[in-house]
Amino acid sequence: MGSALAGFGFSFALIVAIGAQNAFVLRQGLRREHVLPVVAICVVADAALMAAGIAGLGAALADTPAALTVTRWGGCAFLLGYAVLAARRAVRPGALTPLDHPPATLRATLLACLAFTFLNPHVYLDTVVLLGAVAHQDPNRWVFGAGAATASLVWFAGLGLGARRLAPVLARPAAWRVVDGAIAAVMAALGVSLAVG
Repeated sequence: MGSALAGFGFSFALIVAIGAQNAFVLRQGLRREHVLPVVAICVVADAALMAAGIAGLGAALADTPAALTVTRWGGCAFLLGYAVLAARRAVRPGALTPLDHPPATLRATLLACLAFTFLNPHVYLDTVVLLGAVAHQDPNRWVFGAGAATASLVWFAGLGLGARRLAPVLARPAAWRVVDGAIAAVMAALGVSLAVG
């Protein structure tokens, strides 16, 4: 039980940090658009990446700088591109409320979610490399991993489904302007940090 709680706490601390994936899940939750599939992708992807790290992939990735470089620049381009789209939504009043335009298709939403998950180098560094290394120090590394995966489930389900409670506050275009402006700032900051880091 101690290993599971340690894994839960460690994973929760990593996941809660504001990032591209969290911002995307929050926006989908606020729009009430394909929330359960988005949450499911995030949880399953986290569990798979954590398992890969615990199984030893983290050590192998750390020894392959070329793979990390490709992931870094691809993630940088994706995050900066999404920052531009979010900034455009914040500036154009017609696109600020969920009802002003047709909802995105399930396919488009899932592809975006997969991109936010797998094109973000921080996901690999956090789940595969860092969490994998810490899990290897625990005598029950797979129990540690189960606790870490549970933290991912709790966080993404809470973020995606809990965002609905904010919907009345965000019924005003000015509020959506702030949300999309904040998302644009976060994405741009992450993209720039990848480029210079």
